[in-house]
Amino acid sequence: MEIGIIGLGDMGKLYAKEFSRNGYHVNGCDLPEKRSQLEEELKDTNIKILNDGIAVSRTSDLIIYSVEADNIGDVVKQFGPSTKKGAIVAGQTSVKTPEINAFEKYLPSDVNIVTCHSLHSPTISTAGQTLAVIRHRSSDEAYARALETFEKLGSKIIEIPGYEEHDKITADTQAVTHVCFESMGTAWKNAGFFPWANPAYMGGIDNVKVLMTLRIYGGKAHIYSGIAILNPYAKERIKQYAQSESELFKMMIQEKEKDFRERITKAGEFVFNTSDSIILDDKILGEFSLGSQKQRKPNSHLSILTMVDAWHKLNIKPYENLICQTPVYRLRLGIAEYLFRNPELLEESINAALFDKNIRGDDLEFHTAVREWASIVDHGDLEGYGLQFDATKEFFKDRIPEGIKRSNELIMKLMKAA
Repeated sequence: MEIGIIGLGDMGKLYAKEFSRNGYHVNGCDLPEKRSQLEEELKDTNIKILNDGIAVSRTSDLIIYSVEADNIGDVVKQFGPSTKKGAIVAGQTSVKTPEINAFEKYLPSDVNIVTCHSLHSPTISTAGQTLAVIRHRSSDEAYARALETFEKLGSKIIEIPGYEEHDKITADTQAVTHVCFESMGTAWKNAGFFPWANPAYMGGIDNVKVLMTLRIYGGKAHIYSGIAILNPYAKERIKQYAQSESELFKMMIQEKEKDFRERITKAGEFVFNTSDSIILDDKILGEFSLGSQKQRKPNSHLSILTMVDAWHKLNIKPYENLICQTPVYRLRLGIAEYLFRNPELLEESINAALFDKNIRGDDLEFHTAVREWASIVDHGDLEGYGLQFDATKEFFKDRIPEGIKRSNELIMKLMKAA
């Protein structure tokens, strides 16, 4: 089987190299101006750089579109009609609705559609990571060939019955997860401090917050904007996250202790009424601080309280969504579990939220940031999303490479401990 990769960006290149390493002949292409650079970079592999996606589509048995979600329609329109008869076509976008719509519209009827989604960043090897595979339109024989080929990546294959179900799950595991950590970063940027230099954000689950925020801002804005804005199920979930945060914040500033405690308790009972567990280890979490070890101060963990409340209001069982997990989502659920299953820490968080005026200013910045991000998504503003993302990224730029490195280490350590 010859494999074709249309789009040799970070993820496309990772897949091309992995398939090449496993003995497959890989045909690839990207923008014409990148050809010479790619030929030089990949000269010692089984990857052949072709003129364009038409050449890749005509010669390959399994073709993977590894392009941005907001460009998938235009790219498939240009190259899809040239697809080899009987070939298998997949996409690597995180949002399957626009991808499947493009495949249905522009691919020949004699082509099999078995799409996929790698639930990790291109900075991590495919081995041991989750790969969602979705059979949309395929013969049994072609589907079996696709699965056999994807299994060579060493990923954990999760078969999802339909693209709509995939997008519903990823609306929570990716879109809301990203906006949560993006809001933290924007809040810290607007407040004008780095969290690793503030005693309220040192140690334990705050180390995870900081590293995951830097990890996300180490990525590309268009990837996250596409996940949030082009997924038809994401807007509702992000809107609820913002609403939950706003309602909790109002209770906090009014010091409505009874109402606040009742709401947090109900949400916690709904989400954590299960034997499932991630279990984040204190020792491991303590190793991953970017700052000096000073005396930790309490904080409200408003971002985490909001996560759990939003799951409750949306009737989402987050452990069920682990079938389509990313490392960042697993850690997001893990820190929520860590907080809610530690009565002393949860009590400290609730008291800080209601009565600690020292943290109130930070919570106000977070409140404002959440509303900003939710408004951008609600208006479908891809450009505004990019501007907001890049402004925060610029603030953290000097520590992002270290944050990505340390977050990779944390993810690998937790995978081994699982």
